[in-house]
Amino acid sequence: MRIDAALEALRAASDPAMAADMAAYHKAERVYLGTPNPAINDLTRDWRTALTPEDRVALAEGLWKSDIHEARIAAAKLLTQARIRPDAAVWALIADWVPQFDGWAVADHACSAGARRVMADLSRMDTVEGWTVSPDLWTRRAALVMTLPLAKLSFPKPAELEARERVLGWAAVYVPDREWFIQKAVAWWLRDLSKHDPDRVRAFLDTHGAGMKAFARKEAARLL
Repeated sequence: MRIDAALEALRAASDPAMAADMAAYHKAERVYLGTPNPAINDLTRDWRTALTPEDRVALAEGLWKSDIHEARIAAAKLLTQARIRPDAAVWALIADWVPQFDGWAVADHACSAGARRVMADLSRMDTVEGWTVSPDLWTRRAALVMTLPLAKLSFPKPAELEARERVLGWAAVYVPDREWFIQKAVAWWLRDLSKHDPDRVRAFLDTHGAGMKAFARKEAARLL
């Protein structure tokens, strides 16, 4: 599929009356079409069915480069799939997007796609760890959001348990970070983990909870 045809499909499903509200809400300075998520879901589902993995990567790259909000959402959704073979090009493209994140909405969709690639190959945690020392807020946050599936495992395998502990080490380093979105990401990770390993979350909070912002500490412990 050509990029211009994909963009036209997104525009055809848009509600221009929504565009100004979306721009005000998301705040990132780019074009907003006003295309609702259900419509993007429908389009990307059809594109995933029709395109090879290689063609999906090419279309996703073009959609992202357009710098249109809904096109970036669609780019991420195109690559959000548990099983993709081969997936090296998919992972490389998603990792290339991370330093360009500038808000939670697009970042979260891209991280959802990236999380599947991390879980498919845990050696990619080495790349993710590099993001934890970035001066950029959204890149640091992506390290936690993209590894969130590790917190949701009820019966982790040894490699997954090791990876989980690795992320908790990153979270501990993030505790002194006063950025709201970083504190929220730490709390989110711990809250989800508390459903499956509450004792580990209690141990984390016993050691590091006093350094967290009050709202984050409360959220992390909400399900304990």
